[in-house]
Amino acid sequence: MPIYTPKEVTENYLKACVGKAGSPAWRLFVLAVFAGVLVGLGAVASSTAAHGVPEAGLARLVTAAVFPIGLIMIVLLGAELFTGNALMVTAAISRDITWGRLLRNWGIVYVGNFIGAVGVAALMAFFGQLDIGGGALAVYTAKVAAAKCSLPWMNAFVLGIFCNLMVCVAIYLGNTAHDTGSKIWGVFFPIFGFVIAGFEHCIANMYYIPAGIFAAMDPTYASLIADAGINIAPLGLSGFVGNLIPVTLGNILGGALVGIIMYATHASSKPAKERA
Repeated sequence: MPIYTPKEVTENYLKACVGKAGSPAWRLFVLAVFAGVLVGLGAVASSTAAHGVPEAGLARLVTAAVFPIGLIMIVLLGAELFTGNALMVTAAISRDITWGRLLRNWGIVYVGNFIGAVGVAALMAFFGQLDIGGGALAVYTAKVAAAKCSLPWMNAFVLGIFCNLMVCVAIYLGNTAHDTGSKIWGVFFPIFGFVIAGFEHCIANMYYIPAGIFAAMDPTYASLIADAGINIAPLGLSGFVGNLIPVTLGNILGGALVGIIMYATHASSKPAKERA
């Protein structure tokens, strides 16, 4: 089955960026909240699948096999994901959009993603989802969140770079396809790779870390977490922000690198106004 060439994918994305940049704020926000919800649901499903797996490597494999459903839904439904929109840097460089329009898109989408992902975390923690396994899912959720909050700044930054490098490659691979099945497989494997490698995704962490914080706030869960020997001291607003800042910056850099490489090697030499 024919696919779009790298040149065609690059040109198509530059044109799509014009629409993204000019989209009404309310539409961007709604699609961003939706994307945050979908990422959160992918994280819920993957944590639920992996929480009872005793061996760490196997648990990570299970998580990696399930988590990509979030991005697959986002790509197929046209929702707005901040990490994917890091690729829009190329449209600003090419002058297809202004830097102001780029920052407007990023700001609205980041806030929308945050609301969607944190909202899912709250609903899962406070309405019984974490009861699965007699509270074992709550323990696992707190363990994951505490580990993320304990990452040194530079570690989180570097892991963020490689994460979004793979996420943006996934978006490009998905856009090479003409049919739904091929799009799914194009997206799946890079996302599978970044999860199994343990890289850091800022929007996913908007679910994982608040879910762990909320779990630790519940007295029943907190007792189980303490019995499991998990140090919840890093869990809190400072730990959350301390993870989110370097991971977000790393994600921006990783996504921008993919976009710049593709633009420099495959984009048309036509002026921006002639590509519209």
